[in-house]
Amino acid sequence: MASSRKNRALHIDRQAVSALALAKSGLLSPVDQLMSEEQTKDIIQTKTFHGKSFPFPFLLSPSGQRNIEILESAKKGECLDLIVDKEPMGWICVDEIFEIDTTERLKQIYGTDNLSHPGVTATAERLGPYAITGEYEINQTNIKANIDLIEKAKQRIEAKHTTAIMIASNPLHRGHERLIRQSLEHSDLIVLFLLKPFSSEATLDYDTRYKVLNYFVTNYLPKNRVIIVEFETNYLFAGYNEVILDAIVASNYGCDKLIIGANHAGVGMYYDHNKNKSVLDTLKGIDIDIETISEFVYCNTCKTLVSVKTCPHGQHHHISYHSESILELMKTGLLPPAVLVRKELSSIILTALFPKRFKNLEKLYYDILPNAGILEQHNETDFYIELMNLYQTTSLT
Repeated sequence: MASSRKNRALHIDRQAVSALALAKSGLLSPVDQLMSEEQTKDIIQTKTFHGKSFPFPFLLSPSGQRNIEILESAKKGECLDLIVDKEPMGWICVDEIFEIDTTERLKQIYGTDNLSHPGVTATAERLGPYAITGEYEINQTNIKANIDLIEKAKQRIEAKHTTAIMIASNPLHRGHERLIRQSLEHSDLIVLFLLKPFSSEATLDYDTRYKVLNYFVTNYLPKNRVIIVEFETNYLFAGYNEVILDAIVASNYGCDKLIIGANHAGVGMYYDHNKNKSVLDTLKGIDIDIETISEFVYCNTCKTLVSVKTCPHGQHHHISYHSESILELMKTGLLPPAVLVRKELSSIILTALFPKRFKNLEKLYYDILPNAGILEQHNETDFYIELMNLYQTTSLT
């Protein structure tokens, strides 16, 4: 490969790098390369590639006038550098360049081209009119590390059955805990793919969500049977084909089961020939079992966490675990009740959301919380935990 000072370059973003790395590492198999114009037309018609399900063409079509000029003048066999924020991330040698319909591309990914959809808007801005295909290399260090992590975890306990759960943990709540524990009953190893979006819209950043999830796994689950793997959710996973792609990636990571919630937006229920079906019924050739789990709620009559399918009491007796609403409480600075989120986890999140919140933490701690009568150093996380203990005191309520 020639020096980047001699090669012309395409300027791409980190989402494109993420997608290219997934394919290059084999995690999108049977797709391991950018698609030609002929392959693109075929997959649009069949939704399959080499006899296996794949929802849309795998393309690189970067936007920007500079990229368009490069693609319009590039010749077959020419090698172009792939640059992200002025940093070389790989290269691609031109085999074919062809025009694409960007509106149709949006519909293939999202099922719509309506710009009121935030994902559609973001992807439309990064889509150019030309697609390029050819042999390429891309930086994929993190993916290789994740593959090794899962393989070593399987070998360590000689796992025969490995289950994947895609989880945002935004925030991690009691419903998530029950889902993970229930999955452990039927699997040797659980791989929690912690979603890491490229957008900055999430209130809880990845590091905080990882810290919370890792605390739960380390302190409340069997050792060596649950691991956390970073999973970048690039634009490929933003549309209604998310479940299909999740299944493909999980299978290629070596998992034999994927757990999803029954109300997952990507399941896509529809009615066909007098039967309820979903997108899962369209899968072909993907070697993984997909299990849907019903919603968990807290029933104030059963006095415990239950599945909506097994509880005989009405919805008006149920406390639902809606992440957005729980997070809304936290964003106002309130501690959610422990029935919603474990107090140790809430304390980590509130400390991250409101750093250095209290002017004199030691005085506050000493004045209103039980103590041993000696001066001790405390942090905000400790304070929230002890405050929750006071909330749970019932002798005067």
